[in-house]
Amino acid sequence: MKVLPLALVAMSLSFAGPGLAANPYLTAKGDQPVTAEVRGKEWNDEYIDGDIPLTMRMVTTRIASMPWGAIFKIEFAEPTSRATQKREIRPLYFIATNDRIFLLNEEDNEAAAKKMSSQEKAPDFQQSDVRAITAGKMKFEEGPYTTEITVKGDQCSYMTSHNSGHYQKFVWKKGTGLVEHASNYGAAKDGYDLKRVGSKK
Repeated sequence: MKVLPLALVAMSLSFAGPGLAANPYLTAKGDQPVTAEVRGKEWNDEYIDGDIPLTMRMVTTRIASMPWGAIFKIEFAEPTSRATQKREIRPLYFIATNDRIFLLNEEDNEAAAKKMSSQEKAPDFQQSDVRAITAGKMKFEEGPYTTEITVKGDQCSYMTSHNSGHYQKFVWKKGTGLVEHASNYGAAKDGYDLKRVGSKK
């Protein structure tokens, strides 16, 4: 089997097949999983003293493609850390259209993705579902949450925060995919911040 250079593998998320909607931040040449190492830190006020290093494997897989977009599953596995309790991050499901990335957040995301993949037209998404845009910026508030989405250069940053300290962050890069993901619960009660460092199949 021919091994591709890392740069070429990383680029595999930047091209879509003919006739398919392609988002510059999240698209794929095929359904082959793309693996990347992510490194950063984690914290938990019950069993971790301060911030400690955390490394995981991030796997991005296109699980469905439609004329109007595609559905991706991003998984985080194999945590390496000094923490006594292994970090678990639930799989994330995203719907990518030409100019938006939306979070799929249902009780059964696999079933919801399968149902959505058979639809001829894109469903009506809510503003709160948006996780990336391809130009400009968005800012909105929903109750105690404030959300900002900004495009700068070849990256799009998403940040939502709660007045109690909860927050979630996604950073997307054109031609690469998700390059940073962070989440925190409460006033630094439990959370992590991971950044992409490489890609491979």
